[in-house]
Amino acid sequence: MSPFTITRTLPADATAAALRADVAEGLTRTPKQLPPKWFYDARGSELFERITELPEYYPTRAEREILVARAAEIAAATRARTLVELGSGSSEKTRHLLRALPDLHAYVPVDVSESALTLAGRALLAEHPELTVHALVADFLEGLALPQGTPGPRLVAFLGGTIGNLLPVERAGFLTSVGALMAPGDALLLGTDLVKDEATLVAAYDDAQGVTAEFNKNVLAVLDRELGADFDPADFDHVALWDAEHEWIEMRLRARAAVTAKIPALDLAVHLAAGEEIRTEVSAKFRRERVRAELTAAGLQPRRWWTDDEGRFALSLAVRV
Repeated sequence: MSPFTITRTLPADATAAALRADVAEGLTRTPKQLPPKWFYDARGSELFERITELPEYYPTRAEREILVARAAEIAAATRARTLVELGSGSSEKTRHLLRALPDLHAYVPVDVSESALTLAGRALLAEHPELTVHALVADFLEGLALPQGTPGPRLVAFLGGTIGNLLPVERAGFLTSVGALMAPGDALLLGTDLVKDEATLVAAYDDAQGVTAEFNKNVLAVLDRELGADFDPADFDHVALWDAEHEWIEMRLRARAAVTAKIPALDLAVHLAAGEEIRTEVSAKFRRERVRAELTAAGLQPRRWWTDDEGRFALSLAVRV
């Protein structure tokens, strides 16, 4: 078997079809919304990398701190021979796990971007020539089947706090589907951002340099390019709010004045009143008891819990029993 394989489970036109469906549904409802996955074209990914380096944006640094400090414990607790990473992107953070897992045979990165998977996979093989990399071009939120023959036990990693972008009912379905992928003895390593003071949370999504504002408005550039829309990002303000009831951050785009944007690909005109908003992201923050409850409800047994020194972010390990 080749040390590097890519399997595409997404149809070639799946991304374009999903974008059209999400925009048609999200911009004709009240209140208007767009899923955060549409931030991440090449420009959006570049902007997000810049965000992770900002002084206000602590999650990436906090999670990396845990991985560096606890990788050996994670390896000892799981004895994983296959590492599956959901939403792998550049696979940067998983390098700490790859180095720590002495019995690792296979790495299965899962992402919607074939180019990102190819770049990351070949770079990892250069560092770990003994590894078998089987990349999956797939949307893990739409159901997932792992490659045949991946040896167990398997460790499924879902890092970065990305689970916070899912609403509660979506999280429940996602965790249940992940549990269905796992065999007894397999483990899930889950990254969750934790509830903390409002000022710290809002600053992480509304930085002084305005990088997050540019990232938020980039979704409009995606619609303009992919659907022929005529949104002008300058017509919108970036808004980041803490919702204490739901314990999540919302990012929104607020119209500075009345706006009408045409989307030819959908034969649609979108009207926004002055001050009307489009919600572009929800980022839930967690408490330990909620993480435990949601994992348990999905048939997963929480085993370990690690935080960074300041208690800002957590990695939890749960097993399928």
